Amino acid sequence: MPVSLVLVGDVNLMNVADPAVPFRRMGEAFAGADAVFGNLECLLYHPPDGHSVEQEGFFADPAIGGEALKLGGFSAVGQANNVNYGGAAILGSIAQLDRLDIAHTGAGADLAAARRPAIVERGGVRFGFLQRSSVYWPTNHEAGAKSVGIAALRAHTAYQVPAHKTRPEIPPMNRPGVPPIIVTWPDRAYLAQFADDIAALRKTTDIVVASCHWGLGEEVLDYMTEIAHAAIDAGADIVIGHGPHYSLPVEAYKGKPIFYGLGSFSFHTGHGGRRHGDWIGMMARIEVDAAAVKEASFRFVRHNDANETVLCLPANESATLARIEECSARFGTKLETADEAVRIVL
Repeated sequence: MPVSLVLVGDVNLMNVADPAVPFRRMGEAFAGADAVFGNLECLLYHPPDGHSVEQEGFFADPAIGGEALKLGGFSAVGQANNVNYGGAAILGSIAQLDRLDIAHTGAGADLAAARRPAIVERGGVRFGFLQRSSVYWPTNHEAGAKSVGIAALRAHTAYQVPAHKTRPEIPPMNRPGVPPIIVTWPDRAYLAQFADDIAALRKTTDIVVASCHWGLGEEVLDYMTEIAHAAIDAGADIVIGHGPHYSLPVEAYKGKPIFYGLGSFSFHTGHGGRRHGDWIGMMARIEVDAAAVKEASFRFVRHNDANETVLCLPANESATLARIEECSARFGTKLETADEAVRIVL
């Protein structure tokens, strides 16, 4: 019997006063899904004295945020990202998720716990989720052998002086003001660890989802593609990315879908208490049959003035769709647009 999985991007429940509000317009879309997974870009935690004692962190009311996730139908969440920060906050949030019976991955009391997958079984299919973040704070954020934190996947940046004629648009390097070529790549040791965890999860589950917090702006950087391909080579069936708050291109690699950036899914307040603007995100839907991905598609979402997530028709988001189609074509990806959703040809 076919089973469906919904995957979404950044979920930040800061300053939500009514748990029924964020996802109440998503009932029909979620009701048809057997499992829902998203990146929880906040902590279900009350900081002492009403303010953060940590250097960073997004904090949502534990009761309200937790109830919102339950009402939304979330089966599992990822916690490896750049705002899930602080030992007490991370452990408190994990405890609340455990009380709510929402599976989680990507953060923990130590590195072993942070690397541990979230496993959800629906309709006889075992889904396994692993999350890593390549975007994080350099101190007291990454989990250690004996310290609380998130599961990181370090990446590196280099700036090359372009050689003449390496690209048609680049002039000789003796021209003042020639911009550098930016090169990124994942740390080999971290990537190998991620691949090992995926391969191990592959042995005990039917569908493996690799979830990655990464990116900068609207560009798919080299390290993102390298991580995504390595994840699928290691046994992942689906790769999703999140973090830049943009809808990014998609790829079909070896017949497996890669969503480089699902963007925001519920995001009212960001850094500095600033409201997020008129963002547009993506909701991915995966159809599984006989423990294999049979179909992958996405729909666009926005949020309204009431902070409700609402579905959008592709025809009404033509500019974003055109950009995704153009950038996805560079990966050789073919998309088929219907009235409500965009299908990836696997």
